[in-house]
Amino acid sequence: MPASTKTRKILLVVFMATAVAMLAFADVRKGEYAPSQLGSLQQSTTPELTPDANFAASAYPVPALDLAPGDGVQEVRIYCNTCHSPRYVTMQPPLPAATWEAEVNKMNKTFGANIPVEDSRKIIAYLQEHYSTGARH
Repeated sequence: MPASTKTRKILLVVFMATAVAMLAFADVRKGEYAPSQLGSLQQSTTPELTPDANFAASAYPVPALDLAPGDGVQEVRIYCNTCHSPRYVTMQPPLPAATWEAEVNKMNKTFGANIPVEDSRKIIAYLQEHYSTGARH
């Protein structure tokens, strides 16, 4: 028998053995599903808790921000933090006052921030006072 035919037969046997092993593994891993359960997720049983078990969840860490103190800083922390870090404010170069107004309006109109009008005014005034060109910050 030529070497290439013998090699082909060996490769065929190896391939068949691998296929059978994969099918056997898949059969073991497929689980027990009834037709009525197809398409639904089954939750595993609840682990049994011992009386001395200790479970705790701490608050999600919020990094300290170095925003300038002033009227409107609380609104910036509340509303800007909803979609992005208020650190974006401090990373910007000083921007013209009109640019800060345009940015807050963009967040509301384009990105759907839905900041109440009065809070938007406070945020704009705060950003213009502390982070505009020529600001005291």
